[in-house]
Amino acid sequence: MAELMNCPNCGGLFVKTNIRDVCENCYKEESKAFEMVYKFIRRRENRTATIFETSEGTGVDEELIIKFIRTGRLQLAQFPNLGYPCQKCRTIIREGNLCIDCTKELRTELSTFEKEQERMKELKERNKSTYFAEKKF
Repeated sequence: MAELMNCPNCGGLFVKTNIRDVCENCYKEESKAFEMVYKFIRRRENRTATIFETSEGTGVDEELIIKFIRTGRLQLAQFPNLGYPCQKCRTIIREGNLCIDCTKELRTELSTFEKEQERMKELKERNKSTYFAEKKF
């Protein structure tokens, strides 16, 4: 469903949809930037360019290039050195949100947390006391 919001780039009011997360004017600017990036990396000599080199060669901000990759507008299969930073450690990756090392670390921490939760649950169960009423004769 559409939602009324301010454009994150220019602050203008627009109706956000699943397709666009910026206003019409900013979307047109992003489309022009995408065309520049795509033309740049399609040239044979630029196919091995990194995001930094692509940004320098086109003048397009690195964050916008990362947005093109994450939204699927740029396919990394044809460009071996293009990637985007891991959201935790900033290592360049080609898929997902976290690199392999950060994923392993997160899984280890999650496993430790789950074990601790289970241990706390067992302690609560053990500490439950049963009270008996004594019958006096």
